[in-house]
Amino acid sequence: MESVVSMQVAAIQMISTPSVDENLAQAEEWIGKAAKGGARLVALPEYFCFMSRADRDKLSIREQQTGGRIQEFLSTQARRHGIWLAGGTLPMECGDSERIFNTQLVFDPQGRQAARYDKIHLFNFTRGEESYDESRVIRPGDRVGHFDAPCGRVGLSVCYDLRFPELYRALGDVNLILVPAAFTYTTGKSHWELLLRARAVENQCYVLAPAQGGKHQNGRRTWGHSMLIDPWGEVLDVLPEGPGLAGGTIDPARIAEVRTSLPALRHRVL
Repeated sequence: MESVVSMQVAAIQMISTPSVDENLAQAEEWIGKAAKGGARLVALPEYFCFMSRADRDKLSIREQQTGGRIQEFLSTQARRHGIWLAGGTLPMECGDSERIFNTQLVFDPQGRQAARYDKIHLFNFTRGEESYDESRVIRPGDRVGHFDAPCGRVGLSVCYDLRFPELYRALGDVNLILVPAAFTYTTGKSHWELLLRARAVENQCYVLAPAQGGKHQNGRRTWGHSMLIDPWGEVLDVLPEGPGLAGGTIDPARIAEVRTSLPALRHRVL
């Protein structure tokens, strides 16, 4: 690929609803604002297109490998603004009529699909009346995903993946990790920033985490706190709650500085 350069990035925070139309309109607005502000890579949160009332509702809007409305939206937005666009996640068919893949798609500035990642780790949590089990309707993926952007290699992950550091090691040498999420308020309050900063520090790279952030029509409350973290684990920007943007610049010189002063990646033995 061409030489690696600095690149402005933005994470979009949303409070998605059960209406695809509303969500796409909200996403379009914030993509435009991010691009106008100079972002060349824009990332949407998990479930940006559909925060369903019931798990099985996702089956009704799943898209085929050959394309669909949400994929066309992402492609059009990337091409219109000339940006790299990471489309949070959308439901994709998986060959099982009762389940879907929770898929992150990335489109390049020409609107072409540049990468795909099907979420591998499926969230399961129960505490009192709060209960989630993604495996009821989601089939896990089985391979890592990444792509090469002007700022260097970008690794893909989704939400609950954040708790599994071996996934990030499997990505290899990356300059940026994307973590679109819909962290619950309960788990996010305790673990979200802690885990994001850990992933940045141990991989000595930037982490951009676009999140759902607020009270949803389906009754769910998400933690938000979309943020950009640098290779030293410093939080460069954060949006606590509500729709909006968080971001900054991916600086290859900063990555090189951290990796030179503390060459932990070269010290790995396993």
